[in-house]
Amino acid sequence: MSERAPDSPLIEPDLVALDVDLGSTKEEVIAGLARIVGATGRAEADGLLRDAMEREGKSPTGMPGGFAIPHCRSAAVGTGSLGFARLSNPVDFGAKDGPADIVFLIAAAQGGGADHMKLLTKLARALVKKDFLVSLRAASSRAEIVELVGNVVQPPPKAQTAKVEAPQAGVAGLPGAGATTAPADAATPGAPAATPSERKRSVVAITACPTGIAHTYMAADYLVAAGDELGVTVHIEPQGSSATTPVTPEQIAEADAAIFATDVGVKGRERFAGKPVIESGVKRAINEPAVMIKEALAVADDPNGRRVAAGSGAGAASGAGAGAGGGLSFGQRLKQVLLTGVSYMIPFVAAGGLLIALAFAVGGYQIVDVSKDTVLQHSLWNLPDAFGGRAPLLVYLGSVLHQLGAAAFAFLVPALAGYIAFGIADRPGIAPGFTAGAVAVLVGAGFIGGLLGGLAAGVVALWIASFQVPRWLRGLMPVVIIPLVASLAAGGLLMIFGLPLKSLTVGLQDWLSGMSGSSAVLLGVILGLMMCFDLGGPVNKAAYAFAAAGLNQNDPATLRIMAAVMAAGMVPPIAMAMATIIRRKLFTDAERENGVAAWLLGASFITEGAIPFAAADPLRVIPSMMVGGAVTGALSMAVGATSRAPHGGVFVFFAIGGFLMWVAAILIGSAVACTLVVIAKSAGAKRPDSATRVEDESDRQAVTAATGGAPAV
Repeated sequence: MSERAPDSPLIEPDLVALDVDLGSTKEEVIAGLARIVGATGRAEADGLLRDAMEREGKSPTGMPGGFAIPHCRSAAVGTGSLGFARLSNPVDFGAKDGPADIVFLIAAAQGGGADHMKLLTKLARALVKKDFLVSLRAASSRAEIVELVGNVVQPPPKAQTAKVEAPQAGVAGLPGAGATTAPADAATPGAPAATPSERKRSVVAITACPTGIAHTYMAADYLVAAGDELGVTVHIEPQGSSATTPVTPEQIAEADAAIFATDVGVKGRERFAGKPVIESGVKRAINEPAVMIKEALAVADDPNGRRVAAGSGAGAASGAGAGAGGGLSFGQRLKQVLLTGVSYMIPFVAAGGLLIALAFAVGGYQIVDVSKDTVLQHSLWNLPDAFGGRAPLLVYLGSVLHQLGAAAFAFLVPALAGYIAFGIADRPGIAPGFTAGAVAVLVGAGFIGGLLGGLAAGVVALWIASFQVPRWLRGLMPVVIIPLVASLAAGGLLMIFGLPLKSLTVGLQDWLSGMSGSSAVLLGVILGLMMCFDLGGPVNKAAYAFAAAGLNQNDPATLRIMAAVMAAGMVPPIAMAMATIIRRKLFTDAERENGVAAWLLGASFITEGAIPFAAADPLRVIPSMMVGGAVTGALSMAVGATSRAPHGGVFVFFAIGGFLMWVAAILIGSAVACTLVVIAKSAGAKRPDSATRVEDESDRQAVTAATGGAPAV
């Protein structure tokens, strides 16, 4: 890659292609633009394509209006560049209103600095303006395209200064990366102040996407433009790659409501404490900006509307009306809280369980009885005696791995309880939650005790945080008073009611241990259905947490449950991968590409690998996967397969008892699911094309509701 001058323009005629056919898929179009950029010596084409497609996988870059802005920051880029193509054959980039004929490839250097980021974001914001798109479509030469784009991203100094000094009201796409404000009514000197009913309404909004280059600023300008049309003042703080000018405390105080349109956490969320709020991903602010503004004002008018919780951190909005417009119902909130705990718990389970499985591979299963004494009494310079035919070094290394895994696994219940409390009360809930979880382990209340203790700790912490205390006491509340009182309350309750919970836990374990024959097969069917119902959503997580939390290396029944759960969870991605090979014509190009990745995801026990297929066609895909998962769960139980590892799929084969029969159960269930989904998609289903494959909104909502989040596309 040749060196370019640091002041090279972002776009030049060699980076422009007019009325060309670069292919029928977005990957082909991005590849064509990457080659165009690479041919100028500004970037290495293959690396640019790889990084742009990796960013594309996070969320589609198609926008309303028939344009797309694939983009990335890449080490393969030597000079920040804009590749442009006006397509003769429009291609779907995931926008709701159809395929794109205008495509910009924004190639930013990995360490390109703030200046290039500002220039690139100016382009993204200018594309909101319809007249700019009209000009791009009407341009007759590459030089004209360069001039049009150059006037936006690198305007003459005089014109740029004039814009900064005297911004025109209501024009979305003004340059700059700081706070943006929709036009407000100018006050007339000497005029009486407006009454509350006459005052122009306003909202403050935060926008942020993972890369902070395009979506962040486009969402900001769509909200500003929508506010202008609605007669609402919109103060915007885009939290992107460029330097951010925060909205002022005065703007926050005067605003009727707040809008958080982000795919990442909101920086400085505590500034908005008590403010009515609605939240969404950044794409919704691009697709439905006016709807979001109306919803925010409706929440502001509702005395029970959702409010931003007091306190620091990324705590969720709360209030009496947490289920009001733009917020969550009690059931949704409870589900979100429980999933928060499970999500933070799973890394402890996976790391600890896999370390224990590796310990067995190195030191043998006998390591369970001797590992603690071996680690405490020996070292590499004082190796233990060999046992079971194992070399002393292997015995010692296996013992170390086992104790590391056991230490990580011991955090399972405390982490569950701690992060359930965190989901309710934010950071002040973590300490009492972990304490409640530790008490649950101490009294033998197990998984159920941790769940209830976390809920109790979070509720008590949130209740105490709502107290209005003197200013001198406020600093002590989150670090001393809330943890102290909430830990005492939640821990004390578990101490008092620990024995009944222990009896319940022991009774459940005994019942599971006694299951055999048809009853065990029925349990496998139930677990299989749960694992495939929402493909990584709350029901799937509940089944997994049940198996992982109860995993006991000395209890064969729990090992069989873990094997059935893991096997059933591997079925959906493997089945869909099979289907994309057996009947390729039933799937789009993007789905066939997802099918290639789904093989590895399925083999690794990542059920979410099937979500792209379910998002496009949930009514055919999900029932088929559930039947296949039920078959696999039943077969795994029937053959008596066991798993000493809670994660890893086929890659922890050494920890799977009856490995070949277990794999056979997975393949049979996957074949059943594959057959059913092919039949279902063949019956009355037209071959989807690239422009319409996922535009059925009811299907999107069905999967979103099932998984508790936005489905991957």
